[in-house]
Amino acid sequence: MNLIVAVDRNWAIGKDGDQLVYIPADLKRFQTLTMGHALILGRKTLATFPKGRPLAGRRNLILSRDSTFSAEGGEVFRDLDSLLVEAPEDAFVVGGESVYYALLPHCDTAYVTKIDHTYPADAFFPNLDTDAQWYLAQEEEPQEHAGLRFRYLTYRRR
Repeated sequence: MNLIVAVDRNWAIGKDGDQLVYIPADLKRFQTLTMGHALILGRKTLATFPKGRPLAGRRNLILSRDSTFSAEGGEVFRDLDSLLVEAPEDAFVVGGESVYYALLPHCDTAYVTKIDHTYPADAFFPNLDTDAQWYLAQEEEPQEHAGLRFRYLTYRRR
């Protein structure tokens, strides 16, 4: 499996149930990389999608322990084991924090947007730079949006 995430300098990913910042080029990259692939996400991450609905052009596999939760256009799984049985090998884990932590051991490629800024945050992603199981395989040139610098990094599992 793959994962895709945007992190700040401290590997923060969110605050109060939302992303830290929305960068148009990063959203386009997310769409390009994930189109036609399954997405694995939590219920709270789904709520941040446009109108809180599953994304078109992708199979949305939603992990939620809430037995009353349903998502029109998405497939809901109550536990990790049943999700893993259904998840294709080329699926993208897209968050949030607990879903990333649960599925990181099952991923072999991480597409990271590293934002050169520190935000107040309450949700974090594991620091792959300090994780011996991962190495930086590719680093693209820095980009900028509205004075905010960021770059795309690709990590691979050793």
